Amino acid sequence: MYKMVVFAGTTEGYEISRWLAKREVSVTVCVATEYGAHSLEESQYLKVAAGRMDEEKMEAFLREAAPDLVIDATHPYAVEVTRNIQDACQKTGYPYRRLLRRAQKAGEEVVCVDSVEEAVAYLNETKGNILLTTGSKELGKFVKLDHYQERLYARVLSLPSVMEACARLGVEGKHLIGMQGPFSTEMNLAMLRQYDCRYLVTKDTGAAGGFLQKAQAAMEAGAALVVIGRPAETVPGLSMEEMKRELLREFSLKNLRRVTLLGIGMGNPRTMTVEGKEACQRADLIIGAKRMVQAAAHPGQAVFEEYRVEEICRYLQEHPEYDQVVVALSGDVGFYSGAKKLADRLQEFGQVEILSGISSVVYFMAKLGLSWDDAKIVSAHGQDCNLVSLIKSHPKVFAILGRESSVRELARKLTDYGMGEVLLSVGERLSYEDEKIVTRKACQLTDYQGDPLSVICARNPEVCMPGATHGLPDEAFIRGKAPMTKEEVRCVSLGKLRLFEDSICYDVGAGTGSVSVEMALRVPDGKVYAIEKKPEAVELIRENKKKFALDHLEVVEGTAPEAMEDLEAPTHAFIGGSSGNLREIVTSLIRKNPKVRMVINCITLETVTEVLTLIQEKKLCCTDLVQISAARSRNLGRYHMMMGENPIYVITCSKGGEE
Repeated sequence: MYKMVVFAGTTEGYEISRWLAKREVSVTVCVATEYGAHSLEESQYLKVAAGRMDEEKMEAFLREAAPDLVIDATHPYAVEVTRNIQDACQKTGYPYRRLLRRAQKAGEEVVCVDSVEEAVAYLNETKGNILLTTGSKELGKFVKLDHYQERLYARVLSLPSVMEACARLGVEGKHLIGMQGPFSTEMNLAMLRQYDCRYLVTKDTGAAGGFLQKAQAAMEAGAALVVIGRPAETVPGLSMEEMKRELLREFSLKNLRRVTLLGIGMGNPRTMTVEGKEACQRADLIIGAKRMVQAAAHPGQAVFEEYRVEEICRYLQEHPEYDQVVVALSGDVGFYSGAKKLADRLQEFGQVEILSGISSVVYFMAKLGLSWDDAKIVSAHGQDCNLVSLIKSHPKVFAILGRESSVRELARKLTDYGMGEVLLSVGERLSYEDEKIVTRKACQLTDYQGDPLSVICARNPEVCMPGATHGLPDEAFIRGKAPMTKEEVRCVSLGKLRLFEDSICYDVGAGTGSVSVEMALRVPDGKVYAIEKKPEAVELIRENKKKFALDHLEVVEGTAPEAMEDLEAPTHAFIGGSSGNLREIVTSLIRKNPKVRMVINCITLETVTEVLTLIQEKKLCCTDLVQISAARSRNLGRYHMMMGENPIYVITCSKGGEE
């Protein structure tokens, strides 16, 4: 077991002592007063030694304790104490480290002086009450102020000896405030206002000494902040973070890290849950995108502005000193959140917990007075999303957007597809003071300039629900002279394709686009490419695309396979016509995706032979070969006569067989 001695005259000293004890390091904490002793709770690994020591007593104490390390965490103004600790360590040979208190920056209404004497000289040239927060030790110098008994309000520790000493200097009654810190901004502000103070005097005590809270209170109260500059450190030292990092690596101490993935809500701290706020208050480090960090972090808290998984992991690897880490994420961790990727990766850095937040869908729909349990919920932020088709087939759609032009582009598409009457509710910068919610028809938002941080709720009064299965009647399509795969053959061919909702499909030789349309209706989260070389057929496909509002159906004009070269790799392909390029088309498809599932329609036996030969050459698996002979009835007076259609061969093949 390692043994260490900490000379603690600051909050940082108490913190490093508790931190070491939690890692089962035997720590003896030396404090000058009983007040300091009361700030620590002794345990199996933490003992407190109270009382002032000169260099000789320190030397004797260290020889008896025989520590592996001595940490000097005394106050930055205790220059003589630091010198004594240094000398004692040098004589005894025990390693010495200096723990520094980080300086803080104040606001603009600040008067900086080098010493107490300069502060007194400056204040003698002013009028107005003064709140003195430098403690009782310097009070003797401040009583040299003119009219100090009227102007000065001294805040000191509530120890009897301190109060008596202040009274002997003539500071007593309401001018003597005996209280124990730390003090919040609100408490400092209340005191400034209670005593009508125009000045607040402080030393640069750092974050742990409440410097930022004093500065903030002075600014809000309209009081000047008089800062007595800290003495230059004569000993090289380490910040709290650096000290912890060095101790962990040098002594191989226990990793007690806990990482919390926190949904912070919309971004305004008011939408954060109580549980989330408590997690942030406990945190040593807050990680997240800039907007998330600003909402979650407190003044003086360590932050790392980053949202990329690899960079977060790298930072945690390089900074093992942080025990309580909060990764702040927008909205709720289970709603289109980066928590999905982070949770597994962060397991190696410590225990991971996930805390939910308020999602944008919950907040926005409540603002609109609408339920969201019957809405189709999607995200178009940083990913493809077939919003037009979803709005056509769902009465209520909620979507997260991600660009300033998103609302305008969606409104224009809906209008072009004949859905200009769809009601769009747009929510921007939700929860912030400049929150904006607008509800208009799509046709009225075609020039809308929005905020990237936005969501929409689309309500379609004329929803057109797609069928549960493929099989649209031939009459549903706009038809011309271009060939069309008939309904019965189309049904079988699509059944053989076995599409998924996110499939990437090619329709090679698309004709009127009947197969392309049916594909697109079956793959709302995917993509369909209709490849056709004849201009009149291309125009028909576009008309059918518009009729069925299939924004994720892309018409590619050209001859296959050349027209396919720049397209993304397909998962499924239907070949209804090849213009004599069947071999090249199949070769291109396999090159793009060796596991692509293909369905090929053949009319002639020669084409069937060509396909079977290709299957053998390419070492594909022919999972199915069927012939479809369909006949339709035709009315002849009061009789019905069956008229046969051309027989079609439907061949299914893939590299992975049934898979």
